[in-house]
Formats: sequence, structure tokens, C-alpha cells
Amino acid sequence: MDTGSSVAARALVLAAALLCAAPAQARDDRAGVFDYYVMSLSWSPEYCAGRGGNDPVQCADGRQLGFVLHGLWPQFERGYPESCGRVNIPGRLRDQYQSLYPSPKLLYHEWNKHGTCSGLAPQDYLSLSAKLKDGLKIPAAFARPQQPVRVSPGQFEAEFHKANPWLAKDSVLPVCGSGGRFLREARVCYARDGKSRSCSTEAIAYSQKSCGQSTFLMKNVK
Repeated sequence: MDTGSSVAARALVLAAALLCAAPAQARDDRAGVFDYYVMSLSWSPEYCAGRGGNDPVQCADGRQLGFVLHGLWPQFERGYPESCGRVNIPGRLRDQYQSLYPSPKLLYHEWNKHGTCSGLAPQDYLSLSAKLKDGLKIPAAFARPQQPVRVSPGQFEAEFHKANPWLAKDSVLPVCGSGGRFLREARVCYARDGKSRSCSTEAIAYSQKSCGQSTFLMKNVK
């Protein structure tokens, strides 16, 4: 016959097993609940090299686009929220901010997936996106290069800091594709109030992994 102590012990073991078997806590996708922003600037020549036929707006001949706004993303120190609401962008804002992104379709996608998690109204989110994009000076060597540019990750960040002395350390990160051979985008980190801040440890590790070679190539504009 079991004693009271042995029954209690087995109950504790069972409770611990059930706790270990339970799924991890779900990601928090509530609007306004996040730690900082990442502004993603896509390197258009690399994007269009693989998707030109599928994106005739961004990749039309003669546009000569360099860095373009991919999006402004609310982030956690680890991970990120997404699709936090169903508020639509009014047509007047679409017209007002149609030049902010390289294609109108991207504006809607970015608002629905990322903007809704900012806790801001569409007007305020798009205004902040424009302010941060326009407030970052692209280094002259990276603006619209007519020839490919080879650069190391350290040199890449240093050029941005030279052009924007107010940037925090580790606040500009390259992201590469094709096994680290080509630049895919730049990610720039901001505090919730829009001031520069260092990117999270997770974001830095992702950059280092994606750009794992000593140098990468920035394809020239076309």
C-alpha cells in the first residue's frame, strides 16, 4: 500500500513531466509589444538579379535603384512579432507614401506583417518609416555604384558610421546571400523613440553567419 509521501512524490514527478512536454510559450503578437526597430534596406541590384522578371516595378530597366526600403520591423531582443492586427491603410496614405517603397505592393505587405505590430496608426508608422529612411545618409561609395564594390563587413559598417557619426556601435549590419558572396540588405537598428541603438546579439549573430566570408560583393546598379 502506498504511503502518503510516495503518492506525493509520484505526483510531483508527473507534474514535472507534463511541464516539460508542454509546448513553448507562444510568440507575443500584440500590437505595441516589442523592444526595438530594425529598418531593413534591400540592396536592389541583388534582389533584381534573382527576381527581376517577377517584380517589373522595382526591377524595370533604367531605374538604377541601390538601397531601397524593405520595411521597418518591430523586434524583440530574440525573435519578432508579426501580423498583430487588421487595420487597413487608407487610400490617401497609399498615394502620399507610394514613393517610400520600391513598389506599391510592398507597402501593404509591410504594414500588414510588421506595421500592425508597432502600435502606431498607419499615418504615424509610415511617417516614422520615412523619417528614419530619409535621416540615414547612404555612403557615397554605396549610393549607385556603376561597378561592383567589394567590401568587408567591418568596412561596410565603418562607411556608414563615417557618413552618419550619430550611429551607435553595431547599429548597421550587412546581410548576405549566396553563402556570403553577395550583399542582400543592410539592417539598421533604432530604439522605440527613433534614436540609434546597437542591434541585438541575435541580429549581430545572424549578420555574421550570413556574411561568413572575409569580404562580400555589392553588385552594381543597372
